[in-house]
Amino acid sequence: MNESALGDELAGILADLIAIPSPYPPGDSVAISAYAADRLRRAGYRTAIMSEEPGVDNVVASLGEGAPHLVFNAHSDTVAMGDRGKWATDPYRAERSGDRIHGLGAGNCKGSMAVQLWLAEEIARRGGPRRGTVTFTFVADEENLGPHGMAFLRQAGHVRPDVLILGAQTENQMIVAERGVLWARVATTGRAAHAGNPAAGDSAILRLARLLAALEANLVPALDARRDGAMQSTINVGLIEGGSNANVVPSAAAMTIDRRLLPAEKVDAAFAELHAILSAAGEPDGSWTLEKLTGTNGFRAAADGPGVTALGAAIAGRTGAPARLLNATGVSDGRYFADDGIEIVNFGPGSGAEGHAANESVPLSQMVDSAAILLDAVRRLTGSQD
Repeated sequence: MNESALGDELAGILADLIAIPSPYPPGDSVAISAYAADRLRRAGYRTAIMSEEPGVDNVVASLGEGAPHLVFNAHSDTVAMGDRGKWATDPYRAERSGDRIHGLGAGNCKGSMAVQLWLAEEIARRGGPRRGTVTFTFVADEENLGPHGMAFLRQAGHVRPDVLILGAQTENQMIVAERGVLWARVATTGRAAHAGNPAAGDSAILRLARLLAALEANLVPALDARRDGAMQSTINVGLIEGGSNANVVPSAAAMTIDRRLLPAEKVDAAFAELHAILSAAGEPDGSWTLEKLTGTNGFRAAADGPGVTALGAAIAGRTGAPARLLNATGVSDGRYFADDGIEIVNFGPGSGAEGHAANESVPLSQMVDSAAILLDAVRRLTGSQD
C-alpha cells in the first residue's frame, strides 16, 4: 500500500464530501447520499438509497453473502456552520494545513465517511470478502437524534449486523461500551391566582420544585454510587418551563430530564424508578404527570468477541501498542442495536474536541492509519484478499 497515494485519495474523497452541504437543520442528505451511492455502485456493491422522510436519504450497500455480516456506518449530516465569522476558512471547502484538513464535518463525521468509502472500494478491488457479507451504511438524522437514519434502517430490517463498526472520533482507538439514555418530561398543574394573593392559588412551579427536590434527595445519591469503570449513572434537568407572567400564580410547569444509564441498567426500570420517587413525594394525585419522551438501552461488546478482537489486533499491528478502550460521553447510532445481541464498536480518526466547532479538522495521518486498520480488521473477519 503506497501510503502517500492513499493519503491523497482519502483527502480527495473528504474534499468531495465537505463540498456537499449536509447540515442539520435542515438535514437534507439527498446530494451527499447520491455521491456515496454512485461510488459504491461503480465499485460493484448492491446499493440502495432508502428513506422514510423526504430529503432524509440513507445509503445501504452490500458485497458478499451470508454470515458473518459486518456492517460499517458513518453519518453524513453535520451540525450547522454557526457563526461564519469564526471560520478561518470556507466551511464548505477542504483546506489543508500541515497534517490537518479543515472543513465543516471534517471530523464529525465526514473523515470517517471518507475512510469507509475508500475501504468499501478497496475491498471490492481486492475481490470482496471470502466469507460473509460486508455492508456500508451512510445515514442522516444523526445530528438531530432523529428516527429517520440508522434507527429507520434497523427498524425496517434493512441492516442486520453481527458486528457493527461506527465511525467516530476516537483517535483510532475503540469505544465498546456506551451508556443508555432516557429522556422524560415531568409536568405539573396548579391553580392560577393574582400574585398579590398567592394563597388563593396553587403554584405549579413550586410543585415542580418539590418534585425536583425529591429527585435530588432520593435519586442523585443512589446514582452517585452506580459506576462501571469510568462510566457514571447520571441525571440532568436540562429544561424547565412554566408560568405566564411574574404577577400570576402559575397553573402549569414542566421539566425535561436526561438520565444516562449504565449498560446494566434498563430504560424501563429507570423510568419506573423515576415514577416511584415522584409518587412518594406527596403531591396530590392528578397534579403531575411523568412522560417518557425517548429511550434506548446501553451496550457493551464482549472483550473477546470477533469484532473487538479483530479490530484490537489491527490497531496493535498498526501502532505497535495495545488498543485502548475509551469512555463515551455521548451516545451513537449504535444504541438502536443495543438489544440485538451484536457487537457494537465505535472507531475512527479525529478527536471529539474537534467536532461541532468552528474550524473543525481531522489529521490526515489518522485517516491513513484508520484506513489501514479497518482493512486489516476486515481481512481478519472475512478473509478478504490481500
